[in-house]
Amino acid sequence: MKGFGSVEDTRRALEKAGYICTPQIATVLFLAAATDKPLLVEGPAGVGKTELAKAAAESLGRPMIRLQCYEGLDEAKALYEWEYAKQLLYTQIVKEKVRELIGSAGSLSEAVARIAAEESAFFSERFMLARPLLKAITAVDPVVLLIDEVDKSDPEFEAFLLELLSDFQVTIPELGTRRAATIPLVVLTSNSFRDMSDALKRRCLHLYIDYPPPDQELAIVRGKVPGLDQALARHMVDAMGRIRGLDLKKKPSISETLDWARALIALQLDTLSPQVVETTLGVICKHREDARQVAQASAKVAGSP
Repeated sequence: MKGFGSVEDTRRALEKAGYICTPQIATVLFLAAATDKPLLVEGPAGVGKTELAKAAAESLGRPMIRLQCYEGLDEAKALYEWEYAKQLLYTQIVKEKVRELIGSAGSLSEAVARIAAEESAFFSERFMLARPLLKAITAVDPVVLLIDEVDKSDPEFEAFLLELLSDFQVTIPELGTRRAATIPLVVLTSNSFRDMSDALKRRCLHLYIDYPPPDQELAIVRGKVPGLDQALARHMVDAMGRIRGLDLKKKPSISETLDWARALIALQLDTLSPQVVETTLGVICKHREDARQVAQASAKVAGSP
């Protein structure tokens, strides 16, 4: 499937893939696919940025290639690496041919020149180990390329991405420029660990995904955790909204809501009391001070079912 037929088709396809979205999300994703523009998705951790890329791949019937970014990521790990061990093995196998090649050389310089003239035999795609970016560029059929948590990479790597995002091509010094056989749908995600450059933002459509409103969050819970009592699900979503209203270091996101729902089922609970809030804090809060604040406000958080 090349792309989505319309915004409404996009929304329905995502929902079929299990992703409940807003009209804005459906619109921006449709435009990214229709115009071959990369999509930069920003927002708090756990609101469904990575899941959007996965749902898009499933909806379009495309394989997803994922590049997980981190500090220190460089071109070799993202684009390609030479298999030096394999090159060395082949060198040992053909060493007689190498001797024949340089045997009649009149000087060291001439011997080196003769070897250099044959270097393409060892710096070819036969000895190249493709990493995610090169795999996406050289894929015969369209793919979804997820560049996850791009904000954790170094500014130098971000600059390297500009050629890919502008022209869907990459340059390999030994082999030249490789242009995309088919244009991938590129989704970059960022948790705002650092600000992305204006140059990168100019090359992308932008989407900010925030914590979902209560009705959308309830729909997500019902879709992902159908075994949870409906009244308890509504009570839990309301409680999560009150928790996010506290001054926390890390506000719980939809992923914590789903974990909480599964925890309540595992504990065979049908009500949400202050005591239940306090005993399940390890599911909701990932920082000690946050857990303390929620525990102190447990009566307010639990509210009334």
